[in-house]
Amino acid sequence: MAKKTEVTVEEKLRALFDLQLIDSRIDEIRNVRGELPLEVEDLEDEVAGMNTRLDKLSADLELIEGNIKDKKILIDEAKSLIKKYTAQQDNVRNNREYNSLSKEVEFQELEIQLAEKHIKEFKAQIEQKNVVIDETKERLAERVEHLKHKQGELDEILAETEKEEKSLIKESTKYEKNIEERLVKAYKRIRTNVKNGLAVVPVERGASGGSFFTIPPQVQMEIASRKKIITDEHSGRILVDPELAEQEREKMEKLFSKMK
Repeated sequence: MAKKTEVTVEEKLRALFDLQLIDSRIDEIRNVRGELPLEVEDLEDEVAGMNTRLDKLSADLELIEGNIKDKKILIDEAKSLIKKYTAQQDNVRNNREYNSLSKEVEFQELEIQLAEKHIKEFKAQIEQKNVVIDETKERLAERVEHLKHKQGELDEILAETEKEEKSLIKESTKYEKNIEERLVKAYKRIRTNVKNGLAVVPVERGASGGSFFTIPPQVQMEIASRKKIITDEHSGRILVDPELAEQEREKMEKLFSKMK
């Protein structure tokens, strides 16, 4: 039975750096999109909110129109009663009956005055709501236009990058499976805690990539020997030598160009 080949430290370092290059490319693509998806989402919410507000204002207008209609019916009924009571006054037998009918007429006149006052108030409310409706419609038209523009921008970027991003995510998962779990966990933890998501970096000009802290020559030699996984004492990043980094970059660039 064939013995399972042991994965060397160098192979682990290459696999980790490859994974970093893939994930960094995914980060680049997402950075190109930037805040656009959130902007589009916010604009969609704003437009939906304005449409809900317009629906509510329209419902309020219908209710007020209904109230005006009710008051006009009340006025017509009051006028009919005044006509009726006035006619009855011509046939009364005594002052008591006449005064009683006069009070009824007076009450109906007051009802008419009150109803007319309410109609006036309702019409003022309609006017105010129409102003708000016009302003909201104007604002809505602006936001819809802005949303269309931003959605167009996002669609354009997605059309250019979505296929590549999906391929890269698939590739990232595939590479993860070829690296032992504890290293993947360490890589992800470092990636979350460091700037730009760079968890595996090459030594550049005697320091770890993106850092100004010099790495002692002895440690640089150890990194170049690829015999053990070494991390930067300041940032916690996993370090690889420049030659290995360059070789893997060339290899991964060929892979990325096929995905575009």
